[in-house]
Amino acid sequence: MTGAGGTPSGGGRAGGARAWAAGPDAAQAEAVHAEAAQPGTAADAAARAAELSRAFGAPDDPDNPLGSARLLEADERGVLSADGEALLDGFGLGAEYVPAELGGRLTRLDDLVRVAREVFRRDVGLGLGHGITSFMAAVNVWTAGSAAQRRRLADILLDGGKVSVAYHELAHGNDFLRNEFAAHPAPGGYRLDGAKHVINNADRARAWVLFARTDPRPGSRSHSVLLAAPGDVPADHWQPLPRYRTAGVRGCRLTGLAFHDCPLPASALVGAEGRGGEVALRSFQVTRSALPGMAVGTVDHCLRTVLRFALERRLYRRQVVELPHAAAVLTGAFADLLLCDSMSLAAARTVQILPEQASVTAAAVKYLVPRLLAQSVREQSVVLGARFYVREGDHAVFGKHLRDLPVLSLGHAGPTACLATLVPQLRRLSSAHQLPPPQDLFTPGTDTLPDLALDRLTLAATGDPLSGALTEAAARANDIPDPLLGSLLRDLAADLEDVRRRGRTLPPADRTPLASPGAFALAGRYAHLLAASAAVGVWRSAVGGFLADPAWLVAALHRTARRLGLRTTGVPEPYATRLGTELLARYEESRPFDLYGHV
Repeated sequence: MTGAGGTPSGGGRAGGARAWAAGPDAAQAEAVHAEAAQPGTAADAAARAAELSRAFGAPDDPDNPLGSARLLEADERGVLSADGEALLDGFGLGAEYVPAELGGRLTRLDDLVRVAREVFRRDVGLGLGHGITSFMAAVNVWTAGSAAQRRRLADILLDGGKVSVAYHELAHGNDFLRNEFAAHPAPGGYRLDGAKHVINNADRARAWVLFARTDPRPGSRSHSVLLAAPGDVPADHWQPLPRYRTAGVRGCRLTGLAFHDCPLPASALVGAEGRGGEVALRSFQVTRSALPGMAVGTVDHCLRTVLRFALERRLYRRQVVELPHAAAVLTGAFADLLLCDSMSLAAARTVQILPEQASVTAAAVKYLVPRLLAQSVREQSVVLGARFYVREGDHAVFGKHLRDLPVLSLGHAGPTACLATLVPQLRRLSSAHQLPPPQDLFTPGTDTLPDLALDRLTLAATGDPLSGALTEAAARANDIPDPLLGSLLRDLAADLEDVRRRGRTLPPADRTPLASPGAFALAGRYAHLLAASAAVGVWRSAVGGFLADPAWLVAALHRTARRLGLRTTGVPEPYATRLGTELLARYEESRPFDLYGHV
């Protein structure tokens, strides 16, 4: 990772300060605004993301009320940054969660991810605590709510209000159909009884989305979704529960709600009674597809922090960035970030383009991407050495990000729950005919997307929209000038075919959420191959620039193959060197390390 004459191209304090003072996307901001982007376009989303980045200011400026030092101080106190919340209120972040036909800015899921990524880049707790959980709640209403409910919720969010979603009960975790919180049918509506736990913003929300048992009998029609507000229920029939203290996202207000024979009008019912499980599972496809891509910004910030340290720190008369192990960690983290962003983009676009297939990509991306990102940050921590343990100073934000990231891998559905969504579908997916995926699944910045159609989401997919990209590329591997890329494509495609063969022969006992560990491992392997397929799709769809360079794809596929036991060595030197050059150029030019940072 060295520049001309053996000098690291990003070296020196001045270069690092320039990179941080501008912040990701800031170098492109003026050009974006000059385009006078039309609302609902990718350029418009880029402009909003750049606006947020500029408003947050320089992370390493100690006098910046929104810099890393101040965000860390708030985290240590267990509160969200008041200045950060004021900034997001002024920006109108709630409008990003509201469909355009209801007066908001939500037209494309990948655009929401891109804008929210700027918040998660600075502070995961602020991203979750200020509003993303409002989006998680709102999707239930956008999916199944009445016109009046949609209007009511839109008005709350457009006015800067927060909405909480209450799925969890500690006794049952992600097994929602075992939940005991009850909405007993009563004259004129329901009577609420029981408690919900670990709810973000429950004590300051202007509305709650409640998942409640409306039928005491077991089965998939036992629960319903309700939309309620504190003003809808008598004050003496409910109370907030004490706050839960957490190791990560310390500023988030995770509390609970307890109801005691609490009347609620029939108009609170979202969708049909007994269809709560279906509404929740369809809504999960949207939120599972969105959250991992937001976390890409957090790891981008981590990588920028570690790279800055590696450029400034000297060991053995060399910059740390020049040491082989540190260089391998940094370029590997860059390759993984691009792989994760490829899968995140494809998953978000699947909701938009092929919503009938989104149950597969949503579960796969929510299972895999948070795991890969968390692993990447742990590996990067080795480069920081003892600095990783220091909770103040220039690099302390790295430790905060590392503590916060695991929360995103759990959220309303942990990795095992996501695999449990894939396992029952493996046999059907393995038997389905693979079709060439639409190019728009993989092209950042395209504007040729259909409208969001959440009513087309289904509980089970008839096929996956991604693996065809890998199979098709492998079939043409002999035409690819790069022999290593061709070899990786053939090996990964052969492994995919083996997974499909094994999936077709799964016994009935391994086609349920109670399947064997081997079936869960097969679903996990399938998720890795879908990520590889997404990266292949991005590379094949690229027209010029770095994303059309096979170096990053070779690195991403090589690391995937190593995780799957198909390779034993690290990324070959020529490809790692090319990645290192790009990484340093983006750092110097204040460009993000994700798919949107290429030129």
